[in-house]
Amino acid sequence: MKAFCCWSGGKESALSYYRVLKEQKIKIGCLLNMIDEFSEHSRTHGISSTLLQAQVKAIGSSLTQQKTTWKSYEIEFKKAVAEFKNGGIEAGVFGDIDLQEHRDWAERVCEDMGIRPILPLWKEKREELLKQFIQAGFKAIVVAINVDFLGKDWLGREINKELIEELKAMERIDLCGEKGEYHTFVYDGPIFKKPVKFNLGEKVLQDKHWFLRLA
Repeated sequence: MKAFCCWSGGKESALSYYRVLKEQKIKIGCLLNMIDEFSEHSRTHGISSTLLQAQVKAIGSSLTQQKTTWKSYEIEFKKAVAEFKNGGIEAGVFGDIDLQEHRDWAERVCEDMGIRPILPLWKEKREELLKQFIQAGFKAIVVAINVDFLGKDWLGREINKELIEELKAMERIDLCGEKGEYHTFVYDGPIFKKPVKFNLGEKVLQDKHWFLRLA
């Protein structure tokens, strides 16, 4: 079976991709990233479109970047999936863990498009997922945070055992940032042919979120 993978550039996307590859029953034909209407940054993580392209090139896959506003997100998502389906794609891989509304959306949209939804991380324990991510050899840093949960000093932090312990000690924080507490950028790991080279840029505040710009 040939599938596309919803790609944010972050840890859940990378771990989902990795697990599907290990199963060897599903071939990832392409990655799909939803970017802003100006083609500058990813809709969710604020990662530059050019850095995402460099990331996927380092993985050795292909990337489709679909421009969208939040209002037109589903319409544009379906447009991209329709193109994939015409190219023989039969399934979509999603990195959601346990937010039912996210699963409901993925399943509804996939049903509308005649595509099978695959959620490799569904209902797994947060801490175990993070530990598996680290043990597999993935490298990632925090690139976005919600100011209601974390301070901008978290930007640039590596995803490691120390970070897990700090998050565990905090109240109201989902260890994986499933509710948008923080987002990450993966720059190396078992799915990469080579690490992604990047520089840390400025920290930008937008709509109660701090973003670390990478170049």
